[in-house]
Amino acid sequence: MREDIKQIQFDNKTNPKSYFEVVRIEELLNRTLDHDICKNHIIKFYNIFLVLEGEGYHTIDFTDYKYQSGTVLLIRKDQIQKFFKSRSVKGYLLIFTEDFIVSHLNKLEALKSFQLFNELLSFPKIELKEDKEAFSSFSTLVKQIELEYQCKDEYSIGITRSALHMIITKLFRIKSQNGQLSGKKKYLEEFLSFQRMVEEQCFENKKVMDYAQSMRVTTKTLNNIVQAVVNKPAKTFINEIAIMQIKRLLISTNTPIKEIAYTSGFDDPANFFKYFKKYVGASPDVFRQAHQ
Repeated sequence: MREDIKQIQFDNKTNPKSYFEVVRIEELLNRTLDHDICKNHIIKFYNIFLVLEGEGYHTIDFTDYKYQSGTVLLIRKDQIQKFFKSRSVKGYLLIFTEDFIVSHLNKLEALKSFQLFNELLSFPKIELKEDKEAFSSFSTLVKQIELEYQCKDEYSIGITRSALHMIITKLFRIKSQNGQLSGKKKYLEEFLSFQRMVEEQCFENKKVMDYAQSMRVTTKTLNNIVQAVVNKPAKTFINEIAIMQIKRLLISTNTPIKEIAYTSGFDDPANFFKYFKKYVGASPDVFRQAHQ
């Protein structure tokens, strides 16, 4: 029988209260673990994947991203990822929880930081290879973090938080300069509130009107908010999140597809099949087989 995929919790055995860990990619690829990182697994933390040398592929939510020297991949909590073995790759994983960010930043700065990892707002891949100064700056900051991580004195966590904040802010600047983040900052908080609601409720509710009522705005206002931030109607956004949640259920569990149909809010599995195929271009069973 097909097993549910592994959910990887944050687990820093050397310093469990730090909510942060730095790992060399090449070391992780050769580490003996209780799960196969070259198979799909769900992470319960945030991850900055920085490549210093070599090339290869990394999968995030069923999409394979090619990386090379200077590539940064941004992965948020609850996404599905998969590593590929690569003999040439060298780089770092900066792994941390929400607590690590929130405990250091004010509400607005924390909101901006998490926006950077939001794949629904911007592309999760950044290339630094063409900007040698930026690449050098990132390499220096990450190596400083590694030194502080090994030091573990009373100042190291504070210095690490500050260096990580600099990395996030620099990445935020690069994305903003490249037009990869929304300029409509006055709508950002409302949009993120809507996104959280949809991610929690999309199986029970796919109606724009109901979300608008919960937010105490009109459907027109909600559509304007979503259109301004991600340039699409609210209904399209709801369906995209629902489809991603369904994909994750198909891949992360061995639940029969008919049960997933009911869980996803469909009374008739036939309607579920039509809905999924309309947006994915393949039936649920074909999609599941392709990503096993």
